[in-house]
Amino acid sequence: MKTFVIAGCGRLAGIVSEAVVKGLLPEYELVGVYSRTVAKAERIAGRMAEAGKSCAVCTTADELLALKPDILVETASPAALREFAVPALKNGTSIVTLSIGALADDAFYREVCETAKENGTRIYIASGATGGFDVLRTAALMGKATARFYNEKGPDALKGHRSMRRLCRKNRKSCLPAMRWKPSACSLRK
Repeated sequence: MKTFVIAGCGRLAGIVSEAVVKGLLPEYELVGVYSRTVAKAERIAGRMAEAGKSCAVCTTADELLALKPDILVETASPAALREFAVPALKNGTSIVTLSIGALADDAFYREVCETAKENGTRIYIASGATGGFDVLRTAALMGKATARFYNEKGPDALKGHRSMRRLCRKNRKSCLPAMRWKPSACSLRK
C-alpha cells in the first residue's frame, strides 16, 4: 500500500479524502494533511477518524514530509507547490500537483525536474480545477464544435497574484494591498 499526504485542505482535498473513506482508492492510505488554516486540516483528519482511519494534522511542511509519504498531493496553490516541491522530491516523495502555473517559471521547472531525477521521484501534473481544458481539447477534436470556458474564483483566491495585479493596472484600479476593487466572476470574463 502506498501512503500519501495532502497539502491544501480545500474542496479538492475533501474530494480526495472522501474517495479514501469510500474505498475508491484501496491501494492508497492518507497519512497526513496540511493547511495554512489548521481547522481545514482538522476537518479532513476528523472525517478520516470517523471512518476508522488515522490521519495526522500537520502544521508545517517539515512535519508533513517527516511522515515519509510515497506521494504528496498538492491541492493548494502555486505558492504551495514552490514551498513543497523540492523538499518533497529530496525526501523521496513524488508529487501530484494541480498548481501547474508554478511550473511556468523556467528556473523553478528545471530545478524540480533535476531534483526529481536525482532522487528517483516524479512530479505528476493533474488537470484538477482546470479540468475544463480537457473538455475544450476534446471539443476541438470534434471539428465544428464550439465551447466556452469560464473559471470563477473568489477575490481572496486571487489577492496578490501577478495576473490580478496586471488586470488591476490595465483597468487602472488599485487592488493591493487592501483590494479595494473586488472582481466578480463576471468582471474577470472580459
